[in-house]
Amino acid sequence: MNPLVKNKNVLVTGASGGIGQFIAIHVAMNGGTPILIARSSDKLKVTADILKNKYHVACHWHQADLSKEEEWKAVSDHIFTEHDRIDALINNAGLGVFEYFADTKWEDINRMIQVNITALLRVTHQVLPHMIAHVNGHIVNIASQSGKMATPKSAVYAATKHAVLGFTNALRMETADHGIYVTGVNLGPVRTDFFAQADPSGNYQRAVEPWMLDANQVAKRIVNQLFKKKREINLPAWMEAGSKLHYQFPGLTEKMLHKQFNKK
Repeated sequence: MNPLVKNKNVLVTGASGGIGQFIAIHVAMNGGTPILIARSSDKLKVTADILKNKYHVACHWHQADLSKEEEWKAVSDHIFTEHDRIDALINNAGLGVFEYFADTKWEDINRMIQVNITALLRVTHQVLPHMIAHVNGHIVNIASQSGKMATPKSAVYAATKHAVLGFTNALRMETADHGIYVTGVNLGPVRTDFFAQADPSGNYQRAVEPWMLDANQVAKRIVNQLFKKKREINLPAWMEAGSKLHYQFPGLTEKMLHKQFNKK
């Protein structure tokens, strides 16, 4: 349990399922107030009702497609009117399409950029001034091990997550004197609905099934670190070790792991 979460307002994007939904659950379990954003209003309502009834906490939800600026603007105006502060922002919304770059449709490329980068920057840009005014807050950006070690069929996805990592590292330094923590979360494959769009064939998911992370355990780890100074959360440990090895010896690593890299 993390007592620092109690009575804190925690804004979670991409909260209708997977990691985002589990983050909402753990925030509520710790006595915090989840504020949920996602495209599916039906799923958000069900989640909010369950959390209110089971954990006796307030839980607010707002339907919005974060790739559309006008939808986020309408929602954000309501959020900042309804709440006097946002204590933590967890930028979890994201999507991937695993195809060779030459074969990827431009609309899929653009949507990955809009959701994984533009929406994350837009939400953070609007929340951050409120945190600075309160000299307190925690921003958690869900990136990926792909942002550290790109592999075939993930050129665009890896590029967006690399951008998230760069933004996270710079923002951490910019906000250090404002009482705000910034944490990057770099994950390997997680057992969620993410792969329904990223890998419709199911080939990659079947190949990595034995090593997939549990979304509930990932969410628990993230919530346990809220309002604590933590630079990065890297899971699984063996993949983080691989990323470090790749950073030191990129050519050798790509040669050694050629078969594994091409499992998508």
